[in-house]
Amino acid sequence: MYYFIGIKGSGMASLATILYDLGYEVAGSDIDKYIFIEDELRKRDIPIYSFNKDNIKDGYDVIIGNAFDDSNEEVVAAKSNPNVKTHTYYDFLGNMMEDYISIGIAGTHGKTTTTGMAYHLFEEYDKTSVLIGDGTGHAVKDSKYFIAETCEYQDHFLHYYPKYAVINNIELYHVDYFKSMDQYVASFEKFANQVKDTVIIWGDDPYLPKLHYTKRVLKFGIKENNDIIAKNIINNDHGLSFDVYIHGDLFGHFALPFYGMHMLYDSLAVITLGYLENMEADYIQKRLSTFEGVKRRYTVKEDGNNIYVDDYAHHPTAIRYVIEATRSRYPGREIVAIFQPDRFSRGLRFAKEFAQAMELADYPFLVHFPENAKKEPGIDIDIYEIAQYIPRAKVIHEDEEAVQLLAQYDHVVYIFMSSKDIYKLEDMVIAYKQSH
Repeated sequence: MYYFIGIKGSGMASLATILYDLGYEVAGSDIDKYIFIEDELRKRDIPIYSFNKDNIKDGYDVIIGNAFDDSNEEVVAAKSNPNVKTHTYYDFLGNMMEDYISIGIAGTHGKTTTTGMAYHLFEEYDKTSVLIGDGTGHAVKDSKYFIAETCEYQDHFLHYYPKYAVINNIELYHVDYFKSMDQYVASFEKFANQVKDTVIIWGDDPYLPKLHYTKRVLKFGIKENNDIIAKNIINNDHGLSFDVYIHGDLFGHFALPFYGMHMLYDSLAVITLGYLENMEADYIQKRLSTFEGVKRRYTVKEDGNNIYVDDYAHHPTAIRYVIEATRSRYPGREIVAIFQPDRFSRGLRFAKEFAQAMELADYPFLVHFPENAKKEPGIDIDIYEIAQYIPRAKVIHEDEEAVQLLAQYDHVVYIFMSSKDIYKLEDMVIAYKQSH
């Protein structure tokens, strides 16, 4: 039995479903509150218990989530039982990746989408298993490939040694752990040099081309100094169209139903992976053209006269990407942007940048921090830390008054952005409009 402490964590749920798909018995525990990530566990009837030290039984392999330590009664019970094996999430995943041609997807922005896109490309090419950071895990017995989202938070990705790695970009993030840009960049450099074969990087990034690499590097981008270059780019409401040149030779033409330049870069990274594994350009075009995205990454609903977008964006750059992609996809529509920050340290560090990103919307709304936002020592702020830099933004709670305020708009695109459950507010707005 594999038992997961913190099974509703995004990576933990993915790993649990992978082990289940491989035929193992799986169970776990977590808080009782519903989190969308648990849906994949429920589909497989994987038991989810409330925390209780009596859940830990002799003979279990216990995988401990990153957020859990000896203050959790199950962690203590597992570690103190000589008949129980314990593993951290990242050590278990790192060991598992050694059995395959493994691909690690890293970078500040775009990891989840790029991982999902890479899996979509590879799954019909040969047997492929995948771990995505939106709670999705799929495994096939005797897989040739294993694609994993590899997060830099608390240096977790330094436990992985993939054959290939993609690094999409570097921008300071997780400021509760990384105290300087130098520390952040150094971690990415170390990760890059743990890769066994090839590191695929965004060559137009201000940091990535300057790292010291000991492994083979392939650079993708739109500038001429890259190995994989997109040319003749069209980025409009029909999607993206571009030609790809590899080492100066035309590799193929791509027309994809994606919006925004960030999706062009994610596509180039995945095209490079396909090229390394000897896929034909026509095959890559055919597969990528049917990729429909991943959970909570630009999820679109249309209802009445309005379009509703739910996105996980919780960094200023990600918010900017989402709003810019929306301008490309829905030209002529006004944008109502609703953002809820998640971490106090991030809100404090990037307050001005959050405001500048939200300025791109026609009607910006800022939602108070969630009640369960983790308290951080020495940081005592509220949403007005950001709101002071964007006076035209309205500050709201997740309540009926906010719903009525948001529902006054029509023929617009609503964008709900947060790593928390902002989609519940979206559902309330849709329900209110339907009933009025």
